Amino acid sequence: MEAVASHDLRIQNVLGRLEMIIDNENSRIGVDPKFDIKTSNAHKSRCLYELTMLHRAAAPGEISPSFTSQTRHLRQKLKLNAQKVEAHLEAVRSVVELLKTAAQDADADGIYTEAQFRYSDF
Repeated sequence: MEAVASHDLRIQNVLGRLEMIIDNENSRIGVDPKFDIKTSNAHKSRCLYELTMLHRAAAPGEISPSFTSQTRHLRQKLKLNAQKVEAHLEAVRSVVELLKTAAQDADADGIYTEAQFRYSDF
């Protein structure tokens, strides 16, 4: 019984950390320009990995049913998180495309390139 309680405590701790990370990411993504999404994603991935390992290590029926509600709630937060991350990535793609277009426009300012002056083409 002590092993089950210890296992449940570990799951509860990981779920708590994951929820905190997701809440932080959801509140800061797209709002805080200094927010490090790469680091946040690494922490989130680590928690999800830990949960996977804890579930694999558990015998059937060893995981407390009390986590069902918390897991459901966390899934909703993850769904919102996925939408926010996708919107953020789309915004990044748009900015990259704008910069790419601006760079191409600057290169096509009417000045000939080195390739256009090669004598072998004549």
